[in-house]
Amino acid sequence: MTSKFDVLGIGNAIVDVLVHIEDSFLAEHDIPRGSMQLVDEATSERLYGQLGQAIECSGGSAANTIAGLASLGSKSAYIGKTKDDQLGHVFDHDIKSLGIEFSTTKDTSGVSTARCLVMVSPDAERTMCTYLGACVNLTEDDIDPDLVAASSVTYMEGYLWDPEQAKAAFRKAMTLSHAAGRKTSLSLSDSFCVGRHKAEFLQLAEHEIDILFANEDELLMLYDTQDISVALAAVQQHCDIAAITRSAKGCVIASPTEIIEVPGRSVDRLVDTTGAGDLFAAGFLHGYTRGEDLATCGNMGNLTASEVITHMGARPDVVLKDYMRDHL
Repeated sequence: MTSKFDVLGIGNAIVDVLVHIEDSFLAEHDIPRGSMQLVDEATSERLYGQLGQAIECSGGSAANTIAGLASLGSKSAYIGKTKDDQLGHVFDHDIKSLGIEFSTTKDTSGVSTARCLVMVSPDAERTMCTYLGACVNLTEDDIDPDLVAASSVTYMEGYLWDPEQAKAAFRKAMTLSHAAGRKTSLSLSDSFCVGRHKAEFLQLAEHEIDILFANEDELLMLYDTQDISVALAAVQQHCDIAAITRSAKGCVIASPTEIIEVPGRSVDRLVDTTGAGDLFAAGFLHGYTRGEDLATCGNMGNLTASEVITHMGARPDVVLKDYMRDHL
């Protein structure tokens, strides 16, 4: 079945604000060095106003995956909520500049666009303060039926499973995708997400999701075991495909009939693992939507993940289409 888009991503639309700071800035504002924390709007605005020159770009887990897919040459689209404000327009311009279809209606009132202040110390240590803002206001009305039907795979991030209205939006997207004969995909995102939503994630894995992405710890938590073979056997009974990342060990791909281990790729210098899972999903889905076998899809995911961990940030530093041609 032909499609206009290979992958549609749905997730938290967050503007990443990357800025170099001195450690004295962290001490002055009582921010633990190297921490990752959620902050309220007032704190975010105060910090943002005191930061120096910064790089601002579209971010969020699913958006990173879609950006990776665009860099690989896939036809991509994205749904995520922003406000009609300065950072909302930054997100809009940046993601469209990558060739990604993005037309989600902006909020005209209420809280401001989500942002993650990524403060980089002189030794490259990252300290992050995230304000979720408007991104959690995604509703069923934001899910475009035509866009879902035109996408081979609809990919969703578990981070957005907290708000009830976002859950309803995800469920609508799943229903529309399957009604159109398409595939659904979910990233479990984080062990804390699995802890909060284990029963619901299990239900999704068994009945709604075709392609599940998780790391080893998330999968073990989902199935209440410390034995990866037990977890893999369980997920084989649920999803058509489960792609499980295992850091330097690579990944393991489970389908109802086979389990495939794909070795990891060595890197000369590990700099920052932020975005590794997001870019793994990009490489895997790029291969999947082109009809590659599961082992090749896993290898593609390992390759794109291995690129993003060699530099700061959750987006590729190179054109991944060329990188994959040269290294795969």
